[in-house]
Amino acid sequence: MHHLGLFAAQFLVAAFLAVLFLQSGLDKVLDWAGNRAYIDSVFAKTPLKSLSAAMLGVITLMEVGSGVLSAAGALSVLVTRDTTFALAGAVLSGLSILSLFFGQRIARDYAGAAGLVPYFLVTVVGMLVDAQR
Repeated sequence: MHHLGLFAAQFLVAAFLAVLFLQSGLDKVLDWAGNRAYIDSVFAKTPLKSLSAAMLGVITLMEVGSGVLSAAGALSVLVTRDTTFALAGAVLSGLSILSLFFGQRIARDYAGAAGLVPYFLVTVVGMLVDAQR
């Protein structure tokens, strides 16, 4: 792939992850009570029931961090062609998706867990594109 194509791919992946995680993380921040009620209901019949508030806090921080790093990465790739923040955003995004996937599997929300797979694949592509530089 042409070097410029690698930067374009990394920019697009970073921008995608920025939109995904800034929206999701900020939704949790702005509607904490609604998200807390939902998470409590999802984990009500699981061994993680007593940890649902803590898990929501951790995943909120992870998602906002993923979004901020990815946004900084997209901007950095576009302006300076430095991919450091984009890679960091992709790695934290992958960990965020893995955490969400784990929670959905524990809650036996198999369809929700399966819905995360395309996001995870996009994230891995972002990391692989960085490795090709």
